[in-house]
Amino acid sequence: MTAVDLAPVLLVLGDEELLVTRAITGAVAAARAADPDVDVHDHEAGALSPGEIAELLGPSLFGGRRVLIVRSGQDARKDLVAELLAYAKNPDPEVHLVVAHAGGAKGKAFADGLRAAGAVVVPAARLKGHRERVAFVRDEIRHGGGRCTEEAAEALIAAVGTDLRDLASACSQLLADTDGRIGVDTVARYYRGRAEVSGFTVADAAMAGDVPGALEALRWALHVGVDPVPIADAIADGVRTVARVSAAGRGNAYQLASSLGMPAWKIEKAQRMGRGWTPEALADAMSVAAECNAAVKGGAEDRGYALERAVVAVAAARRASGQR
Repeated sequence: MTAVDLAPVLLVLGDEELLVTRAITGAVAAARAADPDVDVHDHEAGALSPGEIAELLGPSLFGGRRVLIVRSGQDARKDLVAELLAYAKNPDPEVHLVVAHAGGAKGKAFADGLRAAGAVVVPAARLKGHRERVAFVRDEIRHGGGRCTEEAAEALIAAVGTDLRDLASACSQLLADTDGRIGVDTVARYYRGRAEVSGFTVADAAMAGDVPGALEALRWALHVGVDPVPIADAIADGVRTVARVSAAGRGNAYQLASSLGMPAWKIEKAQRMGRGWTPEALADAMSVAAECNAAVKGGAEDRGYALERAVVAVAAARRASGQR
């Protein structure tokens, strides 16, 4: 139980469903731990009136702790917002108001007002980048009492996809079935057939200029259910990493690790992969990867075709680079 869980006013800010659910569940669990008979009310902001809010937040005739969950706070009407902001400035210590707000421009004044009134804020925004998802996986394993290498986290994302619920479930399963030390070999054992052909397999073949190998890996990855988004991320990450390591010049991977902010094993791999690439070809490949990411994440009608075009173009850039 923490001060966050038992805050008089809690603002869960963001639209990542798993993180929102965890924050709300944690607040209710903490209130129940303090009072097993706690009264919990769960409502959508758009369906509540100021009169109902006044009744729900007012003192109970029978006493006891109460939790009021207001979901989709960005949809609250002005009169409801005014009522909740007035309450947030002087909350009842026996009542816990939990407001879930998606963030963004809609209803921003409400979220800002709650923050200004002293609400405890729990971030719950969607994870956008590959690095954030890797950190999420490693944190999940660590919070469960285990340890996970960066390579293993990347392999798990490639095998399972980017949905946080799926990743959290996979982390929980790995922790339950192992001694908690999660490496690439662990992921490969549990996700054989998916982890073996991942976005990184596709990216490595493309970066090596192997068009047939890249297309074969891509088609198999899509066939066994690997999500297109981490494949596009892996292609972009592969090109970007080789470009950064190449620009850093020759040097010991362990010495470069600190300045580049990446593990030595990844630098060594990029150094091997970068042989034969010219700066011009890498620039072309980065442009291709950016277009692929935009198409895959922007709802292209055929995301598989967008990926195929990208791996062919990246591999072609590598092969042309070697002929210059």
